[in-house]
Amino acid sequence: MIKITSKDFDVTAPIRERIESRLEKLSRHDIQLINPHVIIEQEKQGFKIEASVGIPSNQLFAQATDKDLYAAINAMGQKLEKQLNRLNHKPEGARRAVPVINNDVVDDDLEDEYEETFDKEYIA
Repeated sequence: MIKITSKDFDVTAPIRERIESRLEKLSRHDIQLINPHVIIEQEKQGFKIEASVGIPSNQLFAQATDKDLYAAINAMGQKLEKQLNRLNHKPEGARRAVPVINNDVVDDDLEDEYEETFDKEYIA
């Protein structure tokens, strides 16, 4: 359940639906959303919206401001999606470790052969 807090105005059903639809897009990543909380403030210049969403391995936070409330909601949703996408694909972006070749183990037969050819070349 999404907790929506507003300051200085009432949250209508269409606003609540828009916020819920934006947060539903996060659930496409098959990650459980823990205690999503959205705060909406009306300012002189427009609207400010903040969202805090917990996921099992981390915490997501996004903030957006715009003259239009719905545009601010969309911008906030896009920021959350970008953060979640970055967290999901972080292991893929890590540099791969170069395998270490163990030179301590040497075949004794190969070593003996090398010594014999080496001795023959420099004896003459």
